[in-house]
Amino acid sequence: MCTLVHRGYLLLAGAIAAEGGATTAMRYSEGFSKLWPSLLTLCGYVISFALLAQTLRTVSVGTAYAIWAGVGTAAIATIGMVFLGEGMTLAQAAGIALIIIGVVVLNLGGAH
Repeated sequence: MCTLVHRGYLLLAGAIAAEGGATTAMRYSEGFSKLWPSLLTLCGYVISFALLAQTLRTVSVGTAYAIWAGVGTAAIATIGMVFLGEGMTLAQAAGIALIIIGVVVLNLGGAH
């Protein structure tokens, strides 16, 4: 059975996925001049924030936001590199690694 905290982290994963989809759609919206990518962007962010808000019922705001922002940033950078042909420098890769390490340390430090 899924505890409330586990449910919170599942909702957070959904929020991250929705944010990643919204940001990727924004790339294709061409400055919000294309209808469908623009609508996907709007819907994705609404879903992401709604799920993040539900997450905050069981996960502390500091932990939830750090994970949402950090994992979201790393995911979008990876999507850009793998699927959108964007390059990644060693400095950018190190920055992403530091974000992930920071999120892990925050969680190991007992933030709830």
